[in-house]
Amino acid sequence: MPGCFKKTLFALASLISFVSFILIVVAMGIPKWMTGKILCKTGADLVNATDPELVKFIGEIYYGLFRGGKIRQCGLGGRRSKFTIFPHMVKKLNTGLHVMIIMFLCVAILFSLVSFGFCILNAIKVPYRAINGPAGACLWNFLAGGFVVLGVTSFMAAVKLHHLTERIANFRENVFRFIILEERFEDCFWICVASATAHAVNLLLIAISGIHFPKIKTKTEEVNVTAEDIMY
Repeated sequence: MPGCFKKTLFALASLISFVSFILIVVAMGIPKWMTGKILCKTGADLVNATDPELVKFIGEIYYGLFRGGKIRQCGLGGRRSKFTIFPHMVKKLNTGLHVMIIMFLCVAILFSLVSFGFCILNAIKVPYRAINGPAGACLWNFLAGGFVVLGVTSFMAAVKLHHLTERIANFRENVFRFIILEERFEDCFWICVASATAHAVNLLLIAISGIHFPKIKTKTEEVNVTAEDIMY
């Protein structure tokens, strides 16, 4: 049976793995990965809008991995609309990269559950096989955190290198053209970053569990029996 200290560390690591699993699932389902401000360039150019008048042509956009929405401001008031990435819009994006982001996060969800199981196993007993012990728990936490990092990095590449926000903003816009004034990574993106950090914390906890701390031994006083003591 593992010691109390080791049990506590692995129980905490299992809880962190489960929280990481929940975080990734929530992040994938909420359309708040990116928000931004979009300028209706065509409308502003038509009326030669100056700085004070540009406010009437600045709208908003938000989106996640599967859906989003935007407010179009083209001089005639705001028009709200919602959209889904699949199945139509993904054809206009970098399809391979977008699917890879989702796949990376799905694999991370799987490995988070596996690391949760391994941490529970190590909290209950000492496995006979080394791969089922701390080494295995480290492996699955490393893979889970690594795939989250790959997903987050791929999303950043899609936004910054492949102009994801601009492509989404101009989807099915035949008359007006929108340009991006501002982009902000939102809660769901940072939730995934927190998930990767959680697995890094797990690796630290598992490493600490392998440290053998010296045991403090108390000295027992030696009893000296003399001949006088025997007489009495």
